[in-house]
Order: sequence, then C-alpha cells, then structure tokens
Amino acid sequence: MFSLRAVSVLALALTTGVLAESHTVTFVNRCQSGTPLLVREGKVVSQGEPFTATEAMPATIAYLQTGKCDPLNGSGCMTVELTLKNPDPNAPGSGSSVDLSLIPPLAFSVPTSFRYVGGCSDGASCASPDCPDAFRVPSDTFVQRACQANDVGLEVTFC
Repeated sequence: MFSLRAVSVLALALTTGVLAESHTVTFVNRCQSGTPLLVREGKVVSQGEPFTATEAMPATIAYLQTGKCDPLNGSGCMTVELTLKNPDPNAPGSGSSVDLSLIPPLAFSVPTSFRYVGGCSDGASCASPDCPDAFRVPSDTFVQRACQANDVGLEVTFC
C-alpha cells in the first residue's frame, strides 16, 4: 500500500510534468552580414544559436544586429516581438503571440520573417519598408500571430 508521502511525491511529479513547458527559438540568417540576437529580460541570450527556455518567454525580442541597432532594444532595426507560452486551458487566447514591429524608433533594416514550429504553422514576413504585416502604431494588433499549442517554437529568418 502506498504511503501518503509516496502519493504526495507522485502527485507533485505529475503536476510538475504537466506544467513544464519548453520553447526553442532558432535563426536562419541568409544575409551576407549581421548577427541574429535574442534579447530576453534586458539580456542577450542568443547570438544566432538556438535558444531553449523551459518556462514561458514573455516580452522577448529578436532582430539582426547590423551595427545600426541598439544592442538591447533593437532601435533602428525591425524587431520580432515574441511571447511564447503554453495556453491556460481556462483562458482562451492566452497562448503565444508573435509580431513584426516597425513602431518608431524601430525601422526597416533587412527582410525578416518568422514562423511557428511544433504546433502551429502561422507566421508573417516583411520584405520591404511598406510591408502590411508589421506594427507601425501600437493599435495595429491585427498583425499579431497567435498560437494556442503547448511547447511551440519559433524560427526567425533574415533576408
């Protein structure tokens, strides 16, 4: 017969497994120069190599550092703004959201695109300064791409 302690440990293990999440961001740089950057919580966490978080990734940005971009907020370049997180089953629409941003002081720098991997297939691209799929003002929420799948990843492509 199981002891109360064994049942508690098993319940904790099952709960932890259900709540754990994992999100990987990868980069494809087809440009002749520049370094892909992923900035999370004010720190560069990737300079082009895949980055995996074993928790939600709120308020993270990616961009190609061309030498014209602010190193921590991407000012002067176009950014991919991302929040990757598993959706709450009790809160519809609470999962991941990604967008391309050209809200000043951001500016078009190189063609940039993204696509979800491992659960959703949506994405967006911006090949020119006048592309319709990027934020230009904060009210352009129609450009956000949502994904309600667990453990979704993201591929960001430049050029």
